[in-house]
Amino acid sequence: MRVDVDTQVLESLLVLATVIEARDAYTGGHAWRVAKYAELLARDAGLDADQVFVVQLGGLVHDLGKVGVPDAVLNKPGRLDDGEMAAMRAHPGIGAGVIERHPLAPLVLAAVSGHHERPDGRGYPQANSAEPPYARIISIADAFDAMTSDRPYRKGMALPAAAAILEQEAGSQFDAALAKRFVALIGSGRLTHVVGHANDLRQMLACSECGLVIAPPADAVDGDHVACPVCTGDYVLHQAGTGFQPEWSGTMSGLKVPLPDRSAVQAIMRAAPHFVSL
Repeated sequence: MRVDVDTQVLESLLVLATVIEARDAYTGGHAWRVAKYAELLARDAGLDADQVFVVQLGGLVHDLGKVGVPDAVLNKPGRLDDGEMAAMRAHPGIGAGVIERHPLAPLVLAAVSGHHERPDGRGYPQANSAEPPYARIISIADAFDAMTSDRPYRKGMALPAAAAILEQEAGSQFDAALAKRFVALIGSGRLTHVVGHANDLRQMLACSECGLVIAPPADAVDGDHVACPVCTGDYVLHQAGTGFQPEWSGTMSGLKVPLPDRSAVQAIMRAAPHFVSL
């Protein structure tokens, strides 16, 4: 099957996906990191160039269905109760409904609908043990980023602890062969340029009140202002080596405006072929 990749259609999908991600104030850079982890795992597993692109794209848009999750659930600064968890777990199915008639659906539907399925059939939304390989790759990348990223109610795990969980859950929550490869990637140090980063050039930054939630753009320069997506505090960026030290300006905008992640969008656009053969 050949799928033509129209650049305008692709860019509009990516912009939409990153704006949806930006509604969740606590997961800055998540889609970019998932796409990078998934790309590295796909390459390590020997997938061809078209397949690697499909995995990258799926990694960036996998949470498209969160458009249907209420803000109060996405941005709750604590663990979700049963009802809230049910709302959150609806997002793969919502995403499938959003994307199923899109021109690029053949490339991303598996990732959007299947990234929370499990080989042991205990995943959601379909409890389907036969999820496609692309979804299995993104499942590992998504879970690893969730484990190693800070949340309001816990600090992110150290890499060895996350690797141990992947090993423990290999064959049940995660595809056994892919999990083994990913654990080897962790041990090799090939993921360290992604962990804790918002994009290829910038690490996540800490708000003094809300923690590590500020994702500076790749083109940020000394003196730029960025806002905390949680409390809306305004921060001035001061160059510190190859990164930045944020300083609160003393003001709060009071406005939470989800914006597209242009650096993540451009990373996928640069990798995009004119067509993909599936």
